[in-house]
Amino acid sequence: MDIETIRNICKRLPFATEGIKWENDLCFMIAEKMFCVCVLDGPLKVSFKVKDEEFDEICNLPGIIPAPYSARHKWVLVEKPSAFTNKQWEHYIIQSYNLVKAKISKKKLEQLGNK
Repeated sequence: MDIETIRNICKRLPFATEGIKWENDLCFMIAEKMFCVCVLDGPLKVSFKVKDEEFDEICNLPGIIPAPYSARHKWVLVEKPSAFTNKQWEHYIIQSYNLVKAKISKKKLEQLGNK
């Protein structure tokens, strides 16, 4: 897995945007809410949200830890990109997108569709 593949997965999701935050992280968002974050300096590290019931199991996989500062919101940090297959990466990124999108108001989502 590489950053361009992750970027391609994220960018094809409806209303997904990208931006740099904290001078160092490539963030993918829907309605300004992050669903995937890639660290730009050093080896590839990626954070995303997972289902509450999956959090402990995923954090026990080699190369994956609770995401600093956001683990309480069930975000994980993948420090070893080979921890997942490409198909699993796509699944978890899309799932994260859907989990974040589900928390956005209907009104805000309608506004996105009218832009």
